[in-house]
Amino acid sequence: MITELGAAKFSGAWLRIHDSGDFFSDAYVAAWRRIFRARPDTNYYAYTKEVDRFRRLLEPDPPPNFLWVYSYGGTQDSALDPEKDRVADVFPDERSIASAGWASQEANDLLAVLGPRLVGIPANRIPVYLKRLAGRRFSEWQAEVDAERAARRSRRHLRLLPAPRPQSQSQPEQPGAVAPAPMPADQPRAA
Repeated sequence: MITELGAAKFSGAWLRIHDSGDFFSDAYVAAWRRIFRARPDTNYYAYTKEVDRFRRLLEPDPPPNFLWVYSYGGTQDSALDPEKDRVADVFPDERSIASAGWASQEANDLLAVLGPRLVGIPANRIPVYLKRLAGRRFSEWQAEVDAERAARRSRRHLRLLPAPRPQSQSQPEQPGAVAPAPMPADQPRAA
């Protein structure tokens, strides 16, 4: 890769890392950092949902030839601050981008890293995905998913079980069995 990027056509050029995908490991980020340093005449940019990884590995000492934009719609959205972070969000259409006061990158993808800090991306016009998006932004959809997950997790911590039923008189007692202590009928038992 470093050899290929040494070609004259890449000098001063902007290259987008990933059309889809992300920086899923620290080692992968380190490999790209080596490329940025080895080819300083080439500019690079990327969208990422790996907020924690970038905060740890790139924000403290960002390469001068690499710019990125954090994308909403991932599991680390709560770590983003649109007041200071460069962020991108997928909107249902151009009109909703303008209504929210965000800047569209539709004219040129480089606007995501060179234009205004709040970047709106119009959703792909694929009917099945537009139906799932249901007029929401990715950030709104992800917030709903996160809230549902949190509610499920909190329900898993405490399950209520009914109190044991008293043995019927027709069932003989087991020899040596100890009868459970009686519980008030209005008190659930935690599992």
